[in-house]
Amino acid sequence: MITPGNPVPDFEASSTGDKTVRLSDYQNKYLVIYFYPKDNTPGCIQEGQSFRDNIEQFTALNAVIVGVSRDTVRVHEGFKCKQEFPFDLLSDPDEKLCELFDVIKMKNMYGKQVRGIERSTFLIDPQGLLVREWRKVKVKGHCEEVLQALHELTGN
Repeated sequence: MITPGNPVPDFEASSTGDKTVRLSDYQNKYLVIYFYPKDNTPGCIQEGQSFRDNIEQFTALNAVIVGVSRDTVRVHEGFKCKQEFPFDLLSDPDEKLCELFDVIKMKNMYGKQVRGIERSTFLIDPQGLLVREWRKVKVKGHCEEVLQALHELTGN
């Protein structure tokens, strides 16, 4: 598990756009990596739309956004297209990224215990250090919290 102030190991994941991305691809930029439970569900749509609607502010702060769930790249492609997301979605079916960031938790769904992704966001600086983390994210106002953290870090 990675903790704030420590380097994030280089990782690799399949992405929309028929790409394989690595953490090292984002050197010299801030990386906002947000984990969400499932494509095409209300909270995940709202969270993605919030990042989408504020993309220009993130770009102005030298930040790139990526979303991660266990959905397949094919499902991600449809979700990204339908919601007009200007950022990549990474597929993590084997949960390697989820384990690295410790976001798989036991959750109650309709009275049953299920393993699922706990909505979480991580901010990695241009040198590859984890500088902020948000766990048990509530969608409303979250994007603004991430932008505020970037403003504080960049001094802009």
